[in-house]
Parts: sequence; structure tokens; C-alpha cells
Amino acid sequence: MAYEIEDAAPPKIERHTMAVLVDNEPGVLARVVGLFSGRGYNIESLTVSSVSEDESVSRISLVTTGTPMIIEQIKAQLNRLVPVNAVHDLTEEGPHIERELALIKLAATGAKRRESLRLADIFRARVADTTKETFVFVLTGSRDKIDSFTDLMRDLGKVEVARSGAVAIARGVKLL
Repeated sequence: MAYEIEDAAPPKIERHTMAVLVDNEPGVLARVVGLFSGRGYNIESLTVSSVSEDESVSRISLVTTGTPMIIEQIKAQLNRLVPVNAVHDLTEEGPHIERELALIKLAATGAKRRESLRLADIFRARVADTTKETFVFVLTGSRDKIDSFTDLMRDLGKVEVARSGAVAIARGVKLL
């Protein structure tokens, strides 16, 4: 008698936002990035800045994707790095606020310029610079909001985008 083996569903790929507190010293970012590249993990977004008053601690905000097992491996590997003080998986720890910043330059003329200003108003983008042929808009918000605005601008003319990675912080009274 033949038995049919049911195909198991592939593991679900999840997107996680992490805050990694590290010593602010040369080579730390390279070590963190090397951990990801050496194991074939992907970094979707990465931002770094000094966050302590004496500038001795930096916060790496990173977004990565993987199966739950891969996410756990990433956190365990990060925790083993010597300059890492703490790893917080904001996605698992509860509600958090996540934002990106983008500069979007649009080259357009005539009615398309007027339409770009109308759309910028809807998206609450600010004009940071203007010439006779271009606007540079500043926009902050979710990844989806910035993607949507950028797509609409591409319909109006040539676009250049400079974009930060995600920055995130936990909601409520909890401090890292």
C-alpha cells in the first residue's frame, strides 16, 4: 500500500526590526555586517547613530527577513559579538514606531509640476529645493508610504531617490 506524503508548507518568511546597542568604536558596524554576509543573511535596511550623551554607545537599527529559526540565529549571533551590549527584536517585544526618510527629486515641467505639488500636499511631503526643472521633496513615514509616493512621482517624470533605512523605537514607557 502506498502512502501519500503531504507536502509540508515552506517556513514562513518574517520581517523583523531590531535595535542593537553597541560600543561606539571603529570596526563595530563592519563586524555586524560581516556576521550577516558571512552567513548569507540579508539586511533589508540599516541605520546607525550615536545615542548616548557621551557618544560611547551607538544604536544600529536594522531590518532583516528570515524564517523564525533564522531570526533566532541572527539574534543569538549578534548577542555573541563582543562590542554588542544588547539586542532587541522590536517586532517581538511589542508595539513600536518605525519610520524612514526619503529625498525624492523629480524632473518635470508644466502640469506635471503642479500635479507633483498636489500629491506632495496629500502625502505631507515638503519641498526642500526647487529649480526651474526640478523639485526635491522630503518625506518621512512608513516604507509603504514612501514607496507609494515614489511610484506616483515616477508617473510624472524622471525621479532620483535617496532614502534612509528604517529607524524604530518601542512605544510606551519601556526604554532600552
